[in-house]
Amino acid sequence: METTPGETNPTAPPRPVRLAVLGSPIGHSKSPALHRAAYERLGLDWRYDAIEVQSGGFAGFLERVRDDADAAWRGLSLTMPLKHEVLDHLDGADRLVELAGAANTVRFADDGSIQGFNTDIGGIVRTLGEADLERVHRAVLIGGGATASSALVAIAELGAAEVDVLARNPDRAIGVQELGRRLGLVVRVRPLDGLADASSAELVVSTVPGGTDLGVAPSDALVESAVLLDVAYDPWPSALAAAWLDREGRVTHGLGMLLHQALLQVRIFVSGDPFEPLPDEVAVLDVMRRSL
Repeated sequence: METTPGETNPTAPPRPVRLAVLGSPIGHSKSPALHRAAYERLGLDWRYDAIEVQSGGFAGFLERVRDDADAAWRGLSLTMPLKHEVLDHLDGADRLVELAGAANTVRFADDGSIQGFNTDIGGIVRTLGEADLERVHRAVLIGGGATASSALVAIAELGAAEVDVLARNPDRAIGVQELGRRLGLVVRVRPLDGLADASSAELVVSTVPGGTDLGVAPSDALVESAVLLDVAYDPWPSALAAAWLDREGRVTHGLGMLLHQALLQVRIFVSGDPFEPLPDEVAVLDVMRRSL
């Protein structure tokens, strides 16, 4: 049976569903293993890949997705350096994207619109909950980029009142400081060497890339009092995590954040709602955890 242009052929097989994680570098990403495990457990024949997309390349990639007649693209996971770049291409965004000014998840809606979500924040809160840290008064945040903004929102959701932001270039952390003010936090921005004389806190979150040597050791007071969440997981342990572990400090692995934010992404890709639990979600989370 012939079809006219724009008309759907009812006998044509359905196009395969595709998803991907984008960023640069991306070769080390464990997101494909997490997502593939989830979709297999859910009985969904969906393809999820890791694709190298450098800064400035998101718009071009989006055009290729829209022109792809061979696949039905359902969504994207985004890592650096694309969490800010994507904002100009969204037709809608959830509250957390608007708060943090960063999106790590994109879902292509049935009407062709592009919806943005931030699951980093929920991933941080959930992995700290697994470490029995559900309330925080004072925290230290290392870094000033997109993930630092998400971490600051997560810290606020844990009830913090004061946050010291330590950055190699404090001028680049002004956006994080302004976000803190909007969240009602007392935020102090300091150079990285402030790590050496930092006072006690309940939580330290490091958002610097894996393999980064901060060039300064954390104070004894900080190691003794705070849980360290290092969002980097490759290589592991990071120099900072190694310093914490050498002094018998408490460390939460960045893979925990990756796991929990990925579970929220799977919810979004399946139902469009990060708050809608998956069918048999406990089992899905278990296979995702084991895939790591």
